[in-house]
Amino acid sequence: MKYGFTVPSRGPLATPESIITIAKRGEELGFDSISLGDHILVPRTIESSYPYTENGEYPGSSTGSSLEQLSVLSYLAGQTSKIRLSSSVMVVPHRNPLVAAKSLATIDVLSAGRLVIGVGTGWMREEFEALGVQPFEERGAVTDEYIQAMKELWTSPSPSFSGQYCSFHDINFLPKPVQTPHPPLWVGGESKRAIRRAARFCDGWCPIDVNPQFPMDSPERLSIAMEELRICAEDSHRAIEDIEVIYRTHRLELSGTANNSSDRCQFVGDPNQIAGDISKYRDIGVNNLMVDLARVSPSLEDMLGKMEDFAVEVWPKV
Repeated sequence: MKYGFTVPSRGPLATPESIITIAKRGEELGFDSISLGDHILVPRTIESSYPYTENGEYPGSSTGSSLEQLSVLSYLAGQTSKIRLSSSVMVVPHRNPLVAAKSLATIDVLSAGRLVIGVGTGWMREEFEALGVQPFEERGAVTDEYIQAMKELWTSPSPSFSGQYCSFHDINFLPKPVQTPHPPLWVGGESKRAIRRAARFCDGWCPIDVNPQFPMDSPERLSIAMEELRICAEDSHRAIEDIEVIYRTHRLELSGTANNSSDRCQFVGDPNQIAGDISKYRDIGVNNLMVDLARVSPSLEDMLGKMEDFAVEVWPKV
């Protein structure tokens, strides 16, 4: 099992000093990857429903603050040497695909091939409208086309593409990413369309456990969705073994004593209980667990402590 964690892009921990301290400590502890979310701006009025809370309220709306994702990944590339750097997820329709492909290739070059590209369609209509990008209603089709266009840019010696939303030809696109054929692409999202996108175009699928509309909060529920992924992969003439499953949780509550409550939530309890939860996901084919520590850590010291406890007390028991 590989383990990743989120770094803060907003709030009191979203400072250069804290981000680098967190990233370097994660690398020292042996975490496989770092990830952070993506908002270019946060509208003052948001009527769109956030998929990952029961009431649909976006947690970042109170401050309106968000560091730009690709800039932070580039910064981390120069401050770390081993840990993988993941966009989780980049909202693909928000950026011109040639500009995004160039930024991502540059990060892969600067990090010596450590970039992982998490991709998604986005959920906030108001952000789309403020950015003046392709229509919100067409974001799924836009995402699919932009992914194919970026692959062409990364892999072809003479890139050429003609689509509904993007076209180019007779260009050089250098340097290419270090990783071949390109950095891994992980699709975020729990819907059937996200699963199909992962099966058709990408190298991994990264569901989150707390989507009320598509609950993935147990190995049993996730395994049903993984069967859908297998079927979609077969339809696309791909082997399911070529698609990594990265499970992300918004919950980690590690304590010194066992939680014997009959309604204990997963990833809540002592090291043995949490290791047991992880093992159940490993047994159904999940090989990468992403923990959203930034969301549950009120201070730098608390986050560093959670990271160390998780690595030292839990990992050896899985």
